[in-house]
Amino acid sequence: QDTVLRSVDLNQVITLLKGSGSKDLEKEQLKTLKKVVKHFENGLPLKNVAQITEILNLCAEKMIEQEAFTEPLCELIKLFGLPFQKKKSIDEANYSVEVSQSIAQLGYLMRVPSSQVKIQICKSIVSFYNLELPGKLLSGYQPTSANYKIQMAEEGRLAESLVLSLALVENQLTEKLWVLKALQHLSTSGKSCGQMVKAQAARRLCLYLNGADPSGQLVFRSSDILWNLLENASKEEVVNQLRSLECVHSLKEVFLDLLTRGFRHCDHQLRNDLLVVASLLAENSAVPIIESGFAKLLIVLGTFTEVKLPNPLVKGFKLTYSYEDFEMKKLLFNVIGILSKDPSAAQLLSENHVMPALLYYIKRNQNPGLPGWSATQYEELQLHAIAVLASVAPVLVDKYLSCQANTLLLMFLEWCIGQDPFFGQGNSFHGTGGRGNKLAQMRYSLLVLRSVVALYDDAVSINLCDQGAISQLLDILQYAADKSKEKEDTILLEIQTDILFILSVLCENDVHRKELFSCKGIGILIPFFKMDPRKLYSGLGHNCLLLSALDCLWSCVIGCCIAEDSFIEKQGIFLLLDLLALKEKNLCNIILGILVEFSENPKTTSHMSIWRGKRDQTAANLLIQLWRQEELDLGVRRDQDGKIVDTKRPIVTSFQKQQKVIPLPASCPSFAIMEISESIRAKVYSLFCKLGFVNLPGLSPKDFVTLAIIQHYIDFKIGEVWSEICAEIKEEFRPVTPDERTLKLISKVSENTGKTVVFLQNGVLERQLHHEIQEEKKTYKEIQDTHRQRELINKSWQNFLARTSNYEALKKAKILQERSIEASRSKAKIQTGPQYSTDIPNLHTTV
Repeated sequence: QDTVLRSVDLNQVITLLKGSGSKDLEKEQLKTLKKVVKHFENGLPLKNVAQITEILNLCAEKMIEQEAFTEPLCELIKLFGLPFQKKKSIDEANYSVEVSQSIAQLGYLMRVPSSQVKIQICKSIVSFYNLELPGKLLSGYQPTSANYKIQMAEEGRLAESLVLSLALVENQLTEKLWVLKALQHLSTSGKSCGQMVKAQAARRLCLYLNGADPSGQLVFRSSDILWNLLENASKEEVVNQLRSLECVHSLKEVFLDLLTRGFRHCDHQLRNDLLVVASLLAENSAVPIIESGFAKLLIVLGTFTEVKLPNPLVKGFKLTYSYEDFEMKKLLFNVIGILSKDPSAAQLLSENHVMPALLYYIKRNQNPGLPGWSATQYEELQLHAIAVLASVAPVLVDKYLSCQANTLLLMFLEWCIGQDPFFGQGNSFHGTGGRGNKLAQMRYSLLVLRSVVALYDDAVSINLCDQGAISQLLDILQYAADKSKEKEDTILLEIQTDILFILSVLCENDVHRKELFSCKGIGILIPFFKMDPRKLYSGLGHNCLLLSALDCLWSCVIGCCIAEDSFIEKQGIFLLLDLLALKEKNLCNIILGILVEFSENPKTTSHMSIWRGKRDQTAANLLIQLWRQEELDLGVRRDQDGKIVDTKRPIVTSFQKQQKVIPLPASCPSFAIMEISESIRAKVYSLFCKLGFVNLPGLSPKDFVTLAIIQHYIDFKIGEVWSEICAEIKEEFRPVTPDERTLKLISKVSENTGKTVVFLQNGVLERQLHHEIQEEKKTYKEIQDTHRQRELINKSWQNFLARTSNYEALKKAKILQERSIEASRSKAKIQTGPQYSTDIPNLHTTV
């Protein structure tokens, strides 16, 4: 076989094809081409691919003048559909440039004005993905790897060339379908999809969708390619290409045709695929989906079975309750949810009865046995509809209220916590956590209430409260809290978080509602503040739940004397301080804010003074620790003892120092003012104003050093504001002399305040040093006395041993003892009775 291959000199063939003129030469050329095809019928060696490509190009040129070259050209193109042959494994890399250029040439040959050639090119490209080994292989050769041609097609940008060739076959259905089939295969690659998008493939394909095609392959192949482009290329770029009115209109017409005339299973699947594409287009506000009328069609179709009003847009459509129709129903709900985010679609949603259609599902399945959706399908549609309602309700508040949606939701929530047996299937994304229970229904119903309450619309709040929503929501909150004790999961935590938020909004500015809440709400709220701190890091959502509970406390309790007293009596202040002692960054600010609000109640200060934390920590010590940590985080300069370093700007942060002087209008707060709301220092200062700055237990000298700064915080802040004013004035103009003198005096006062505080701090530290020195002296004296006593004891012991072992020492001790006794006697002789001897006869010891 090698000998046969060598017998074909491809260079001579190329030279022969370059000649032209006589009939005999043309016959010789055709004969030679047949011989080449015959020799390479089992596959092209990689080293000959470039030469065969040159032969292809020469044949294409000749075919324009002589149709006789069409068949040889097609036969040569067919060779590219066979596996390439390699001698060594490294040949694939060595010939990669030549091969990629040769495959790219196939795309350029689509310009040849021959349907036969174009179809053969497409067939060869399709063969890249369905490689079949020839009957016998060349001796010494082996086929290239399965993906080699596909990689070379990517390198040669074949997909881009084929997309551009669609313009050449626009009016030729058969050729167009073959091109689409080839593109369908090529679009399975991400790299090829990128090339196709660059050639505006999405726009071209969409415009061809509603072309005449009895077989239906045009829509099927085009939609499949669109899907691949959306999955493998930039979705944003694909949607951007489809944003024109012509594309949307074309998509709408094809969808409507499949909707009313498609009866096959594949037609229904294709209809759903196009609906997904429409959903992606609806997400982009720049796409004219409303202007084209496509949005109205989808909305009417989505509410078709619930509203039951005749509409010419869906005339002839019948719902079969098949799986495809079920999927379409969910996709239509999804489109409605997407359109609700577009303000321009609000009127369209209102006019086409979306609100009553979604509220249709705010009830249990009354007829699970009748023909229609199964119980599982109904539950899935119900949850999806309620989830979409959460997006639609804030947009159509008037419709929401007119349809008595609050009443329906509260009744539905009553069913959710009732004893009525219900076994949820827990299917689908929306059914998560709802298997065997009604938690999924409860979760999404509360989400709807949260979405409308978050509008802070008085009409919604009044409507809810008039129906006893506060009491009912507290019952549901207690129900969810009890369930959480059995088994905690994210759904139950989310339910509790949403209820706390709804209650916060309802009670925020109404004392009467706060009183209603306090009846049983405080007892339910207290356990949230006893949460195990380790749960905050569980990842289930305990941190959000705690923040919601704190927000609810602020909105539903503070401002109502009855509620405040009830919370304080239940040791609520102690619980808040326990939470504050955790020193969680995201909790400190809100807890301090709550304590500041509570400090207006005279009972709060006494409770804060009584509180003791770990290691007998006091509230004052905790607040000072938080202040120091905050200043450390803000980059405020302090020395090693915590004293002021910069007396001119004692409390300025590192961020403020970096800011340039920016003149601002009077209505805009400066950096010094904004820092008050962002930092916790102002809140700590406010609490100390209630606790007092003297006679605070449990403070160390270092705490007193920091306390001196806290005590003068407002003075320092005033000086900081004046400093900004001076800088702004000097940036704009020079003040007159009296004003300049006044500004200097103000600056001097601020600096003197800083120096005074430093003096106080030094006094505290000096007293501490003096106290430490006195304590050290006292301790040293105690050590000396101990040593002296030890020496006396040792000397006494040695004397005792001498008296027991040395008789002379004993006699000497006896004499000293007698003299001592004699010296102790009174010199005056008092004759009151007989005198007795103090000695014991015959005693030989002095002990």
